[in-house]
Amino acid sequence: MSSSPVNHPSSLFERLNSAISRIVVGQTAVVHHLMVALLSGGHVILEGVPGTGKTLTVKALSQLIKADFRRIQLTPDVLPSDILGTNIFDLNTRSFTLKRGPVFTEILLADEINRTPPKTQSALLEAMEEQQVTLDGDRLLLPDLFWVIATQNSLEFEGTYPLPEAQLDRFLFKLVVDYPSPSAERQMLAHAQAGLQTKRVNLEQLKPIATVDHILTARRLVQQVEVADPLLDYLMTLVQRTRQHPDLSLGASPRSAVAWLQASKAHAWLEGRSFVTPDDLKAIAPPLLRHRLILRPEAQLDGLQTEPIIAAILSQVPVPR
Repeated sequence: MSSSPVNHPSSLFERLNSAISRIVVGQTAVVHHLMVALLSGGHVILEGVPGTGKTLTVKALSQLIKADFRRIQLTPDVLPSDILGTNIFDLNTRSFTLKRGPVFTEILLADEINRTPPKTQSALLEAMEEQQVTLDGDRLLLPDLFWVIATQNSLEFEGTYPLPEAQLDRFLFKLVVDYPSPSAERQMLAHAQAGLQTKRVNLEQLKPIATVDHILTARRLVQQVEVADPLLDYLMTLVQRTRQHPDLSLGASPRSAVAWLQASKAHAWLEGRSFVTPDDLKAIAPPLLRHRLILRPEAQLDGLQTEPIIAAILSQVPVPR
């Protein structure tokens, strides 16, 4: 192995990927982008139809990296205090004690986030952006790894509350968990026929492959990946094009530009390189932009989608040599 400071035991992440893929079949791209997000410290939305393994993927990953994991099922009656916690008065000691909510964890699964009202959704804003929670004027820090993965079902619109732009912009990626390929689904059927039932998999018996310290060390190494000045200019041009596109009312924010850079460095690092290429920036673009770009009303009426717009922008901007 090379002594370059950006090199890493690649087998660690290969084993993580392989272990998750054995449990959640047919979601290779989703798992790969989860690895990029984990290395970038960026939060993720998993969107897909029911039964595609969204929750199972998160639970398996948290067990494989031996991280503290909490899950909250978000429904219309969930309050901000159910997520953050609250101070409770103790009659015996005649003093307030803090009851911490599930946000005080390393990996937080916010299941069906669009089922809960905006007031409750906003409880996560400070935690996701500043890695802290303010309760009754006290600033409480969250763990170094703190990582939010939210799930939402794409087809169930009744009784849902769309996430506001400010909330969406705090998520690094929106990953679409689609149906598995026919061959992958056939493999799932074979596993079921052999007696393996995914919903009964005992995740606690999974042997951890990495630790939280391993992940935090890898994040520091990712920061050493080099980005040439022409690539910074290329990234800036791509961001500007999203803001100038005639079919978009909202383009990429400055926060998303920084996130794009960080995620591209993580993508390059996972590929075993110490420098970012245009292909890294392109690979990150769809999951990073699809939830941030807002179509103009007339474009929506014409049936336009953000994905073709992202592809068009990538094809139109000259790649630096």
